Parts: sequence; C-alpha cells; structure tokens
Amino acid sequence: MQTAPGPIVEIDSVTKRYVRTVALDDISFDVAENELFALLGPNGAGKTTLIEILCTIQRGDKGSVQIAGLDVAKQSREVRKRLGVVFQEPSLDTRLTVAENLDFHGRIYGVPASVRRRRKEELLELVELAGWRDRLVRTLSKGMQRRLEIARALIHDARLLVLDEPTVGLDAQTRSRIWEYLRTLQQEREITVLVTTHYIDEVEDCDRLCIIDQGRVLALDTPQGLKNRYGYHLLRLTPQDEEVRHELRHRFGEALAERGKDLVMAAPEAEALKLIEELGDKLKAFFVERPSLESVFLSLTGYEVRDEVAGARERLLEFGRRGGEHTQ
Repeated sequence: MQTAPGPIVEIDSVTKRYVRTVALDDISFDVAENELFALLGPNGAGKTTLIEILCTIQRGDKGSVQIAGLDVAKQSREVRKRLGVVFQEPSLDTRLTVAENLDFHGRIYGVPASVRRRRKEELLELVELAGWRDRLVRTLSKGMQRRLEIARALIHDARLLVLDEPTVGLDAQTRSRIWEYLRTLQQEREITVLVTTHYIDEVEDCDRLCIIDQGRVLALDTPQGLKNRYGYHLLRLTPQDEEVRHELRHRFGEALAERGKDLVMAAPEAEALKLIEELGDKLKAFFVERPSLESVFLSLTGYEVRDEVAGARERLLEFGRRGGEHTQ
C-alpha cells in the first residue's frame, strides 16, 4: 500500500523579531507536494519575512523550516538548488535579451548547455515569450518582465516555486494571466507553487489558502472550507413598512446599513437563515449572498485586507453597503 507523499515545506514554530516588532509569531504549517498554496494578508502581515526565511536570506529567531526534507538553516546551499524564486522587486538584467537572461541564470545553477537550450524553449513557449526571445528586457512591459522572471526561476528545474507578491503594480488583466501561468506550471510540470498576495480575488482557485495577519496564522484551509467555516452571508432585506424598518434598526443598530429602501447586514449562515424565517411576512423581499473570501478575512480580522486602518464596525458597515450594491 502506497503512502501519500509528505509535505515539501514544513514550517514549525517559527518566530522572528526586529527590535520591538514581532514579524512572525510562532508560525506553523505545511505545504504539500504539487500544491498551489497562497499566503494572504495585508502589507506588514509578515509574508515577506517568512518568504525570506524560506529562501535562506535570513533566519528565524526560533523554530525550524524544512524544504524537501532539508533544513533551511543548516543546508541552505542544497535548499537553494530546489528553489525557484520571484521576489517583489524586479531582478532581471535589463541590458540582456530575454533568452540571455534565461541562459545566464541556467549557467549560474550549472545546468548543462543542452538542457538549458531545451528548457529555455519550453519555458518561453509556456509564458508566451518565444516571439520576444531576442528583445532586450528593458523594452518589455512590466507584465512580460514578470512572466520572464517566472520562467527564469524554473530554468534549473526547481521543485518549489516561491513568489512574493508577483502581481503588485500590474493591471487586473495581467494579474489574471500571471495566475493562469502559475496554475499551468503547477499542473504540467508537477511542481509546488507558494505565492504571497494581498489581493483576495487572486486566491479563489488555489488548492489551499493561509490567512496571515500581524505575524500569526489566523486560518488555513481550502477557499471553500474557509468560506464554510468563517464566511458571512450577506442579507438584503426590504421591510413591509416603516414599523418593521424601525424594529430592525432598533434590534440590530449599526450592524445594519441602509441602501435605499433596503437594509443590508452580514451574518453567519445559521443566523441569516433563522432571521429570514423569523421575519417571514414582515418582509416584502429579501436577498441572500453567499460567503466570499472577503467576508472570511473580515470575520477573522475585523477589517478588509485592502484597508487595515479602518475599525471593525466601519468595515462591516462598508461590507454591507458594497454587498447591497452588488445585488442591484
């Protein structure tokens, strides 16, 4: 009987401090082989610090990290051979051509010439840059440069591709295309992909999602699993008359947001369904929107991932207002 492969990434009780700031606070989780795994959190959540520890750039103050069974702190050279990395800041040599960047990276990793040539062509086709192979990198768009960085990270046949905020600064269409490449890479090359992001809309199709904030893991599951456990249902209620409206306003207070003649609020599924049943004929109409990952993040942190400054109550009301807009 065959056993399931073990995790390729094992993070155990990792803590990292900068003077008085705790960047990572006793973080633990695993990433499975051939998984598309996302770390979601606002700026300052600790995502980049964790990536730098994974990539052997710095060490944690406590805990351990293993990649493919190798200790990141004690076997960093061997770990780097198994990693392909795309950092937030561009790192291509803009004076070289597309093909020259790939070839140079392959030489650094000691990839034989015949293998370099084959992989170079495969990767350029995969990220749709074969027609630009002889173009200087500085003439490419930001999106094309990011695609080239992804290809470059795999020229040495890495087992784990790590990307730190790879779509920052890109337009929505290019962001979506980058994620298509990542899923294709994960499936066709059977590699593990670990991505950090603060864009909720990007992680819907990941295999698993880890929500991180203030250096701590708040939740980890499939996107649907997180919605089922933590997500709010959004209710849009149309009261029969002003008396019912007043009753609901008195009962729920600032948890309700007004949207024209309607009242909008967020609630867990059981409470939402119970309220609809209870109100019955007191409503002219109602609409229930299923949980989203945005409502998951809101319920776990008290704010939206894009705006961690506002307080919990303001964010909940804003969530209700926007939800009401979507139902029109």
